[in-house]
Amino acid sequence: MKDYKNVHILDHPLIRHKLAIIRDKKTNTKQFREIVGELATLMAYESFKDVPTQEIEVETPLEVTKQTVVKENSIAIVPILRAGLGMVDGILTLFPAAKVGHIGLYRDEETLEPQEYYCKLPTGIENKVVMVVDPMLATGGSACDAIKMLKKRGCKKIKLMSIIAAPVGVEKVAEEYPDVEIYVSTLDRCLNENGYILPGLGDAGDRIFGTK
Repeated sequence: MKDYKNVHILDHPLIRHKLAIIRDKKTNTKQFREIVGELATLMAYESFKDVPTQEIEVETPLEVTKQTVVKENSIAIVPILRAGLGMVDGILTLFPAAKVGHIGLYRDEETLEPQEYYCKLPTGIENKVVMVVDPMLATGGSACDAIKMLKKRGCKKIKLMSIIAAPVGVEKVAEEYPDVEIYVSTLDRCLNENGYILPGLGDAGDRIFGTK
């Protein structure tokens, strides 16, 4: 894969440890869901390092000092339904005031192309840093469609966070949207004939919600 300036692999021992657990087919729904949230928290720490900030005055027990805080109403999280929902609470742990929108896309089982069925976004989202989240970045189709929907609504600062990605998906998003910063914890080998990431972890949505 090419070296894209907007692609960031968040390699860390803690992330690798938690990835090993959710890859295991024996990991149950409760544990899988919890660790997806924990991975989202760890990844958010790095992917929001350029979050908008502002300076305020704080009075300590000894004196008044200037401190930097995250700018109010500056962040929106937009999960791609349904699997993306599993990452939202992990990010809200760090940014509890963030607004949350939802984009519904499903994959046509024959064409593997994403189909839109829902879009509900916070008011003023065009002025926020928008983090699109989906645990799996496979073909890149759903991510590109979600980004396109956000750009049509005036969003200028968009990021994408996925736990596991395939090279073809990363390349598609990176080339179509070079202005979108992409954060993944690992880059897997390839896709199989059904569009699933290998070695991957199976269907993230089914494993988060226990539907299989």
